[in-house]
Amino acid sequence: MSSRRSQLVFAVAAFAYLVAVAQRSSLGAAGIIATERFETSATQLAALGVMQVIVYASLQIPVGMLLDRFGPSRLILTGAALMVVGQATVALSPDLSWAIVGRMLVGAGDATTYVSGLRLIGSWFTAPRVPIMTQWYSATGQTGQILSVLPFAALLGATGWAPAFLSIAGLAVVSLVLGVAVLRDSAGTRFAGTPVSAANALRSVNEAFRHPGTRLGFWTHLTTQFSMVSFSLLWGYPMMVNGLGYSPALGSLLLSLIVVFGLAIGPVIGVLTARFPFRRSNLVLGISGLTLATWVTFLVWPGVPPLWFVIVVIAVLGAGGVGSTIGFDFARTSNPAARFGAASGVVNVGGFLASLTTMFVIGVVLDLVGPGAGGVPTLGDYRAAYAVYPVILVAGMTAIIIVRHKARRRLEHDEGIIVGRLWVAVARRWRQRRNLGE
Repeated sequence: MSSRRSQLVFAVAAFAYLVAVAQRSSLGAAGIIATERFETSATQLAALGVMQVIVYASLQIPVGMLLDRFGPSRLILTGAALMVVGQATVALSPDLSWAIVGRMLVGAGDATTYVSGLRLIGSWFTAPRVPIMTQWYSATGQTGQILSVLPFAALLGATGWAPAFLSIAGLAVVSLVLGVAVLRDSAGTRFAGTPVSAANALRSVNEAFRHPGTRLGFWTHLTTQFSMVSFSLLWGYPMMVNGLGYSPALGSLLLSLIVVFGLAIGPVIGVLTARFPFRRSNLVLGISGLTLATWVTFLVWPGVPPLWFVIVVIAVLGAGGVGSTIGFDFARTSNPAARFGAASGVVNVGGFLASLTTMFVIGVVLDLVGPGAGGVPTLGDYRAAYAVYPVILVAGMTAIIIVRHKARRRLEHDEGIIVGRLWVAVARRWRQRRNLGE
């Protein structure tokens, strides 16, 4: 296997994911303008983002089945084409209904990209390198959010709705062209896949879901990712501008810092995941607990929190975004390679199911407690709406603890590996080092 070739395939796959994230998050920078352009309420604006995420989440299991059947390269190319059509539809939409159709197409194209890139990484890199390359893939792809909150936001303000969205659709055209030229499913194979019947594909999904390791990945992805997605995709920018009183430029900069912190933290999480594979759930619970503490502090902070604390919130969101990829590592190590597509689809549903629920609930609460159509919500209104964050975090962490116990029992039964409590392992390691020192 050519190292240069594997790096080239990785670079194009990461660029495809970067473009997908840019398409996905472009609405976050356009949220306020969309409200004015289509004369929408908060609930209607939420529907514009939620329908995209509903399509994304609902397609994850079918995409996983298609991934096993047709291979990753075909799906990445198809996704790029769908995003071109979707963003062009948004650009030219005369009303909200057409914009929703366009965003649904964007969601469909986005749905094919991430898990396909994961499959390419598994095919082109050795097993010890997979967790590390996965983190680089996820963190690099998330830089697409910087494109949507800085250059795209500036372009939107300078040229208007249609030119800005047509321009970002052009990125997907570039991704499509590069994918056609470079992507290969594996060394020596342009398109790889395993023909399966619908019945066997459904059986594969069922077997993947029944494995507690896959379900642990599902709850990991759900718990760590949803607040980052709902914040960056739709409600973070309006809250910072309208609720905290920040300038649009500062709001955009802070959204981009989610990616910067993700880039810094992601490789560290990748190394820890590869080095301590039986302690991945502890890492997930640590990230989730930190996220919970941060949101509770934000909700109870008297008055407007200082900028430094908002930056802490942004940093924790970045950690949660890249930490969610641990869920796919659970799926990878709990299932045979032929079932990875189905298993990764199950995992990916988790975060986006929670994200779309959160996005919609925030919009509904803002309409209930806020000033109504045409009004500007206050920080208190946003805090009331953001109270959904701790609720989902507590539920997710509880589920992780329950399913982790089942996954460890399955690991002991299948492979004879017993994973003890973390504090016991730490105490044993400390005693061993002390004895060696003596």
